[in-house]
Amino acid sequence: MLEKAVIDRFEEGWAVLLVGDEERRIDVPRKDLPRGAREGHWLRVELCCDQIVGAEIDEQETRRVRERISDKLERLRRGDHRR
Repeated sequence: MLEKAVIDRFEEGWAVLLVGDEERRIDVPRKDLPRGAREGHWLRVELCCDQIVGAEIDEQETRRVRERISDKLERLRRGDHRR
């Protein structure tokens, strides 16, 4: 099953992923991630019984989320807290 996941953090040799809308936690070996994957990267992952079968970085989703967060921070810096 193909799902979206974000790399929340790394703990030693493991990556902590938050998968799907419910953000369920899955720990996977860091070596199973695509080359260049970093904290905050969004992935398209194929899972089987909470094991990664395949994964690729979703550059478009990663960029979209980073821009949204950047916009929110900018509004906070300006003092525009209404949104």
